[in-house]
This record gives sequence, structure tokens and C-alpha cells, in this order.
Amino acid sequence: MADEKVLTVALSKIAAELAEKHEMSKKGMSELLANFVELTVKNLKKGNKVRITGLGIFQVRKRPARLGRNPLTGEQIKIKASKKLAFRAAKEVKEAI
Repeated sequence: MADEKVLTVALSKIAAELAEKHEMSKKGMSELLANFVELTVKNLKKGNKVRITGLGIFQVRKRPARLGRNPLTGEQIKIKASKKLAFRAAKEVKEAI
């Protein structure tokens, strides 16, 4: 399992494939996708959920401050409150995978 290589597909590759499929320029499609990502991040920063039908829902979740342990020394440490990006896959994606 560790020997398997997982392919990472860049946004530029997706843009190129979409541009070809929809007879658009690669540059135009890249700009469109960049704007999509920008708007998605902007809405997540505001605290909004972003639902992409057929893909899933992105949302920011707050993680409260908590006590943890330093694995080397075992002493207690304070972990600050933080935010994390959560993704819940749509039913179609779950079934496809």
C-alpha cells in the first residue's frame, strides 16, 4: 500500500480539460476557476457554508481551546482555539467512490 503512487491533479489540468470540452481558451477557463476558488474562500471567511451540488459542502468549524500533552515530555500544554475547514461529500460522490 505504501508503494502506491497517488496522482495529484492540479487546477490547471482541470481547467485545460474543461476548456477543451467547452471550446473555451485555457486562459479563460483558468481565470474562471480562479474566480470560483476566490469566491469560495471569501464566503468561507464570512462563515458561510458553500454547497457545490454533486460534490459536497465546505464549511469552517471552530475548534475550542483545550489541554493537550507534549508527546516527548508528557507535560500538559494549552492548545489555542482554532478554525478548520470541513468537507462533507455529497451522496453522489460517496456512491461513485
